[in-house]
Amino acid sequence: MLIRVNVVQVCDARDDDSSNAAGQKTVLFIIKFYNDHSRQKPFIQSSACAYSFLYISLPKIYHMHKTLTACLVCIFSCCIVQAQTGYSNFSQQSSRINDLAKKYPQFAKVKSLTKTNGGKDIWQLTIGTGNADTKPAIVVVGGVEGNYLIGTELAIGFAENLLEGSGTDSIKTLLNKTTFYIFPNMSPDAMEQYFAKLQYERQGNATVTDDDRDGKTNEDPFDDLDGNGKITWMRVESPVGEYKVHPDDARVLIKADGSKGEKGKYILYTEGTDNDKDGVFNEDGEGGIAFNKNLTFKHPTFSAGAGDFPASEKETRALLDYLFDQFNVYAVISFGSNNNLSVPYIYNAATANQPLIGSWLAQDVKADSMVADLYSKSVNMKDAPKSSAAGGDFLSWAYYHYGRYSFGTPGWWVPKSKPDTAKGEKAFTVDDATANYLRWAAQNGGAYFSEWKTVQHPDFPNQKVEVGGVDPFALINPPYKLVPDLVKKHSAFLVKLAGYQPEVDIINVKTEKLGALTRITADVINKGALASHSKLGERSYWVKRINVKVNTSGNQSIISGKKIQTLPSLEGYSTQQLTWLIKGTGKISIEAGSPTTGTKTIDVTL
Repeated sequence: MLIRVNVVQVCDARDDDSSNAAGQKTVLFIIKFYNDHSRQKPFIQSSACAYSFLYISLPKIYHMHKTLTACLVCIFSCCIVQAQTGYSNFSQQSSRINDLAKKYPQFAKVKSLTKTNGGKDIWQLTIGTGNADTKPAIVVVGGVEGNYLIGTELAIGFAENLLEGSGTDSIKTLLNKTTFYIFPNMSPDAMEQYFAKLQYERQGNATVTDDDRDGKTNEDPFDDLDGNGKITWMRVESPVGEYKVHPDDARVLIKADGSKGEKGKYILYTEGTDNDKDGVFNEDGEGGIAFNKNLTFKHPTFSAGAGDFPASEKETRALLDYLFDQFNVYAVISFGSNNNLSVPYIYNAATANQPLIGSWLAQDVKADSMVADLYSKSVNMKDAPKSSAAGGDFLSWAYYHYGRYSFGTPGWWVPKSKPDTAKGEKAFTVDDATANYLRWAAQNGGAYFSEWKTVQHPDFPNQKVEVGGVDPFALINPPYKLVPDLVKKHSAFLVKLAGYQPEVDIINVKTEKLGALTRITADVINKGALASHSKLGERSYWVKRINVKVNTSGNQSIISGKKIQTLPSLEGYSTQQLTWLIKGTGKISIEAGSPTTGTKTIDVTL
């Protein structure tokens, strides 16, 4: 919940109390408390705001300064405590992120990569020990889409949980060998719409755009026709309507199936009017470029919210510039609508073998399936909705253009509801996401739903128009009471994923004396479950392979075998045997490693 406190009036008041014989002037402070969080219960009372009255005699104002300050601090403290029970706005997110760096300076460092056009920082949090950039790393990204508040909570919550456990031996060991780069919110401009006076789902940042390309900007925004502070849906009765009422829940609309002789009754729009009279509703309002449409892989140029060219936005460029400098990253986790953790990819030989690769390579699909299995066991959520990348998305970019393992999940979805037979409920005759949500929500504490309400609409003067439907954000973000457990489960998953980290070692070293020569045989192994780098990464300059180097000195020379060689992707728990023939005496060292696997060095006596 977001609370605003304004001193709305300061006026004189006569103190008629008999104890104040002098009739001193008294100042009346009227303090107004606003509840800006329309999905939470108001802080003071059930109306949109509440008032507090403070009567202070004028001569006492100076002496009351400290008392008044303490009183307001107490009020703000109460507000802060209350705010922790709901999703964090940008200011609260910033405080949580920066507090971690202050509380755990030996493990956490925070910086702002850039500011959005809306003036909001893109925070980056590095968690690790020593020179963190030299250790294998996992990237965690929240706020991939501005309407997925849960993603930012999972990213920040993971950082908080990880650092809270930094006093334990297991987490200390983890942070000594693994670095985490966390980007909690890549869409802060859009996400703030959840906390705004008018609440609607938004993905675009504060860049001003002309979405309908008519030479005007923001001329056809949403309109709150029923005055409830939320943008929902608008259904218009029409003989050519495409939608009909769900047979099992009259609140829900579903598409009529013409092939079965079904007839629709309603046309469905988002709530609003056709402000620019072009026949389209709400197509050019506030909300510019969406981060998850602004990446370089299959950029959907000319589509609304994508930007005129890839990486057109400051936050997109800043993230890519930063990541391309981090050669130690072996996996990227993103929280958004794209999902290959609950629904892993299936290998498609035809598209994977095209000159311009269109799907994951076979070895990488196996890795995705392995990590997806770990995810499913960690979070224990079933019936995930399928998703497909629309282009310009971060999940695809991290694999196809960054060359890393890229894993994505929404972090939560509405579970499949079961009918409550005790209440006479029956299984749905038609599966529908909205109907399923309303039943599930009713069984778990109440749904966020605005009942259909008739309104007079200027664009449909002779038709019945109703506004209502599921509230914005409700279908993709869980009730906040579920968030702590989701954070705990996803934090556990990320720690377990770090246990799959590729790690190079040199074992089974053998020497054989051949006169003045020595034959050396050694196995370079990957002790981790994940490959040293993705198979696709072999084709990228930005992914560094395992480099094996023999260091000689003095009279030593390599007769056969390479002094320096790079290895292709070393699969999890696999080995590659190498042999050298070396002339000379004394000791040599063999070094093997890469930014994503760490480095191992051994000494060998000739």
